Amino acid sequence: MFTTRPELIGNVGMVASTHWIASATGMSVLERGGNAADAAVATGFVLQIVEPHLNGPGGEVPILVWSETDQQVSTICGQGVSPAAATIEAVTGLGLDVMPGTGLLPAVVPGAFGAWTLLLELHGTMTLRQVLEPAIHYAEEGHPLLERVSAAIGTMQELFTNEWPSSAATWMPGGQVPAAGSCFRNPVLATTLRRIISESEAAGGSREVQIRAARDCWYRGFIAEAIGDFCAHNEVMDTSGERHRGLLTADDLARWEPTVEQPLTYDYHNYTVCKTGPWGQGPVFLQQLALLEGFDLTAMGPGSADWVHTILESCKLAFADREAWYGDPNFTDVPMAALLSPEYNAQRRLLITDTASVELRPGNPGGAQARLPRYPASPAGYENLIGSGEPTIAKSGETRGDTCHVDVVDSNGMMISATPSGGWMQSSPTIPALGFCLSTRAQMFWLQEGLPNSLRPSARPRTTLTPSFALRDGKPWLAFGTPGGDAQDQWSLNYFLNLVHGDMNLQEGIDAPGFHSTHMPNSFFPRDAHPAEVYLESRFDSAVLDELRCRGHLVVVGEPWSEGRVSAVARDGGWLKAAANPRGNQGYAVGR
Repeated sequence: MFTTRPELIGNVGMVASTHWIASATGMSVLERGGNAADAAVATGFVLQIVEPHLNGPGGEVPILVWSETDQQVSTICGQGVSPAAATIEAVTGLGLDVMPGTGLLPAVVPGAFGAWTLLLELHGTMTLRQVLEPAIHYAEEGHPLLERVSAAIGTMQELFTNEWPSSAATWMPGGQVPAAGSCFRNPVLATTLRRIISESEAAGGSREVQIRAARDCWYRGFIAEAIGDFCAHNEVMDTSGERHRGLLTADDLARWEPTVEQPLTYDYHNYTVCKTGPWGQGPVFLQQLALLEGFDLTAMGPGSADWVHTILESCKLAFADREAWYGDPNFTDVPMAALLSPEYNAQRRLLITDTASVELRPGNPGGAQARLPRYPASPAGYENLIGSGEPTIAKSGETRGDTCHVDVVDSNGMMISATPSGGWMQSSPTIPALGFCLSTRAQMFWLQEGLPNSLRPSARPRTTLTPSFALRDGKPWLAFGTPGGDAQDQWSLNYFLNLVHGDMNLQEGIDAPGFHSTHMPNSFFPRDAHPAEVYLESRFDSAVLDELRCRGHLVVVGEPWSEGRVSAVARDGGWLKAAANPRGNQGYAVGR
């Protein structure tokens, strides 16, 4: 099978991410004696610098980590929560019926710094200074600006200039849109990172004590104070067409801590797949597996009409359950055991016929009655609002940029999968004292009472960020994931199935023609849905496309290399392996 690049094989270490500089940074850490946790953290902080249109220091990250010491997978939740003042009444009292997609009003506690540093504290070996040095270098000395970053700044130029002057000062030095390939610097952010290191080292003590001091600096020190002050004293334009202050305060940051959780798992044949909890969309991957277990996908074969149709129809049912049942389990009872039970899925599987469904059909696990949100009657007029929505892809699969992803495996067997996102430069104004902006994940809450994902104080929004991990025959095998908003648990699932049922290697599974559905309501403002619509790469056989049309799918043929941004690392047959996506022309895997 043709591949765009080789599957990497070695025994020293492997790093795969959505940017070549970040991957090279992670590998340099492994070469200097660091482990997978050290490498992942250094990679994550560099991604904040070189892909600022996709993630930033004010964003979030869920992390899955396999520990050889503990012999288990754990989840580090870096998803920040809503402000204590974020009630439905507080927002609707402003005359709004949906949370804006940009600005300060939808800002949540920035969880990425907490999660990355907790990973370093619990599983790493290096100091905070050692893992932050590469990010500081690229912020201070500069990095080659991606074409997509330049284009994003160009799109935002008018808003930055007229409404968000602090962003104009950061991203448009000299008042001009920086050219692609130019050396771009963020000296304010470099100063912020240096101050964190300085204050944490002043605390003295062990490596772990200093890392905890750095988190205190962020969540209870000058970072929290600057964030709280900026939100309280600035009214900024957002997608509502009006100016609003933020609800986030320094106290909100002080009360938050990253957490370590057990992942949700599902046994599929001889594989065990691990995902984050239903505060993210990760369990839809497991629900799709539970449905697909009743079909002979190996006989269908990857790329066939039966293969695509069956996966699409399972996808629709699982995502409908996401809409009806998922939310922060600290505030709502998510019936995951019932949703993954054999009895429930046997019943749901009967809904899959030879014809494409055009309905959103959540189930009633345990007899409970599903309740869906009130979706906008027509999102027309919202889709092109500057900065709104998720920066990942157009529904056509066209790249607008990507949320980031990183996978690492070291020679001792530690494996990590992480999907950093949020705090991208077009989401909210740059905080001038810090050099970064805030995540607007609160746009994913509903301003309706009684839903699992209703806006609540100090709750996690139900996000789309969803790293993946799989064991084979009980042994750690694969860390993988992709950017892509609602497509993440479609593209990553398709990849997993390519390997399991298509007998493909890591790179072949990535390079195989891809597809995704836009049937389900979008998780991001303005929540548009396109029933029965499916986007497929033009590399699919025309007979397959025709058959899907005959079955009722609304087929849209995209560019030949437009679907998915998957990367992966693996432990396989005594070797370490890695692969990365050619789509987008910037993701790379490195290793030896």
